[in-house]
Amino acid sequence: MAEKRIAVVGTGANGAAIAADMTGAGFDVTCIEQWPPHVEAIRANGVTVRSPQGDEKVTKLRIHHLCEVAEIKLPFDLVYIVTKAYDARWHSELIRSVLAPDGLAVGLQNGMTLDDMASVLGPERTFASAIEIAGNCFEPGVVERQTPPEGSWFALGPYDERTPADRVEELAVPLRSAGAVEITDDVRSAKWMKLVANAAEMLPSAILGVPLVAALHVEGMREVMDAAGTEALDTALALGNRIVPMFGQEGIEDLPPERYSAALLDAVLAGWSLESTKVAILQDWIKGRKGEGEEMSGLVVREQERLGGDAPVNRMLVELSRRVESGELEPGIANAELMTAAVHPA
Repeated sequence: MAEKRIAVVGTGANGAAIAADMTGAGFDVTCIEQWPPHVEAIRANGVTVRSPQGDEKVTKLRIHHLCEVAEIKLPFDLVYIVTKAYDARWHSELIRSVLAPDGLAVGLQNGMTLDDMASVLGPERTFASAIEIAGNCFEPGVVERQTPPEGSWFALGPYDERTPADRVEELAVPLRSAGAVEITDDVRSAKWMKLVANAAEMLPSAILGVPLVAALHVEGMREVMDAAGTEALDTALALGNRIVPMFGQEGIEDLPPERYSAALLDAVLAGWSLESTKVAILQDWIKGRKGEGEEMSGLVVREQERLGGDAPVNRMLVELSRRVESGELEPGIANAELMTAAVHPA
């Protein structure tokens, strides 16, 4: 397995941590990243990964700027795309020319990126994953990992029946360096269940501008989060997805739908959230970047519209996120009233 050529495409907080774990385990890893100062810092000093306990480890990584992909001579056998959901398609296009004809690729992302990836790379080379891993990266070359490998989790499975399911272990073995890996034959349902958790946690806490745990102490916000998650779960089930086990939690799939989305959020809070953990969307906004609200709550809204229904809480969250990203609205506690009003309209 060690002779496989591996690419990690997107080495921000999660991608760099995963690449460092794989490299430390002896795998042949090449990183590809779009943030120039980050690339140069890693080339000069390696990547520094800080653990939740305050320890830090420096790992030397082989890393390329995006513009250097055309200089790569040998194709990759395994590709892990660890970018924002809205970047999945064009990163798939970028890496297609250096993915071996019999190579495999997987998206380690939130959102439903598997169809975009398969449309570019082909279903015969595409796997997908539902992920639970947290970290941040505000300083080039430095990652603050908020879930260590023993606290990170990946569900991994084939895109569809055209994907060589018997090869899933080729992707799973290196990935186990970075966290627990569960093999699933219904990864689409697993990704939708993760999106249920994302709909509940991401935009509500980001719009408040506070860590996820702090958001729950704001009056009325747990109700907003549960309502957003329930809408996402209703949408997932209406699309033919199943309630499946998540995050290694035993028995969670046996809960009735009206309790499942709240149980998912509770699992995230209990196992993957520190007092300081800011959701990815808030981190992006702090950096002046676009968040993934359209790929999470926005997807729930669009799919409900396609089904002839509505997702009013998620629609409200997306509208508020657009106002934040346009500069019209600042993230802050004062926005709680705008969200709770959608759950309890006058």
